[in-house]
Amino acid sequence: MSANADDEGVKATGRFRVYLGAAAGVGKTCAMLDEGWRRFQRGADVVVGFVETHKRPYTLQQLRDLPVVPRKQVDYRGSAWEEMDLDAVLARKPEVTLIDELAHTNVPGSGRHEKRWEDVLEILEAGIAVITTVNIQHLESLADPVERITGVTVRERVPDWVVRKADQIELIDSSADQLRRRMLHGNIYPSEKVPSALNGFFRVENLSALRELSLRFVADETEEELLEYLRSRGAAGELWETTERIMVAVTGAPGNASVIRRAARIAARLKAPLVAVNVVGGDDSRRSSTAELEELVAAVGGTWQTLDGDDVAKTIFAAAVDQQITQIVLGTSRLTRWQSMTRGSVIQQILRMASENDIDLHVIARRDDVPGERPNADDAG
Repeated sequence: MSANADDEGVKATGRFRVYLGAAAGVGKTCAMLDEGWRRFQRGADVVVGFVETHKRPYTLQQLRDLPVVPRKQVDYRGSAWEEMDLDAVLARKPEVTLIDELAHTNVPGSGRHEKRWEDVLEILEAGIAVITTVNIQHLESLADPVERITGVTVRERVPDWVVRKADQIELIDSSADQLRRRMLHGNIYPSEKVPSALNGFFRVENLSALRELSLRFVADETEEELLEYLRSRGAAGELWETTERIMVAVTGAPGNASVIRRAARIAARLKAPLVAVNVVGGDDSRRSSTAELEELVAAVGGTWQTLDGDDVAKTIFAAAVDQQITQIVLGTSRLTRWQSMTRGSVIQQILRMASENDIDLHVIARRDDVPGERPNADDAG
């Protein structure tokens, strides 16, 4: 299925809830089961499509008397596996189904979909509400940063758009110390795996970073809901500023790396997202190689966007307005005085537009990069 087709399928159902956590053990599955049980007690037809208890006593208790759809038994490479029986869930036609581990990869040959999130989309399209769980490291856009932070490869991933289409995303939060205590008490992994986990993925610094990623993701979702509400009331222009957003414009002139690093420091101080935009026109003159600059932007935690447009200033500013940017960072212009007087610099044009739309503008002195030196993420600190 295409992303667009899936997108429309999720929109049509309007009954999709995701419990998000920073790591295993925060309580996502228990929260999902508790929500299912409350609905079941109120008379809703709720079934367990697939719940992974990992044989944890407390999680097993939370299943209570909830009806469970039998799992599909699958033989793969001489071993027996259990997967969610998608067709059985669809045939049962409950009001609500509980499905754990949204990012799970199905055993080959177990069904028509490779990923569990694809199963979930089909269930939603059938008019069945879904309550599910996922950890922050499994989101496609965050998997690479998580790998760099933790040193652990993230193999199972779910597209961000799938999670973002949920009607409700609820963060199940836990401090790093609390999670480590749960680990020591044997509430997450078997005792033989505890020492390696505490010295690896479950180090305090890793858990703190994952928790911050989770909090930021949910905060972004909340802000998007606010903006959507404003748009629905015809008040899209009446922005309620809940956070700063920084945009840095990258051109073909020398010294871009220094401008990006400065923009990254501004964003870091404000704890704001950073977007780098590069405007290219129909001619090839501005389509220079940007691979190293894109690497630098990624290394400092920003995102890269290539924009098509013959009018650089208007293209940059239109993108800034569309993305609710609050501050734009530009490098000093290399135009001659005559060029600046006769057609105006990009900086002058953006300054005029920014002043009319309450967007701050930073003009940074360009410093030519040292020849042969690769941009270094450490310089952005």
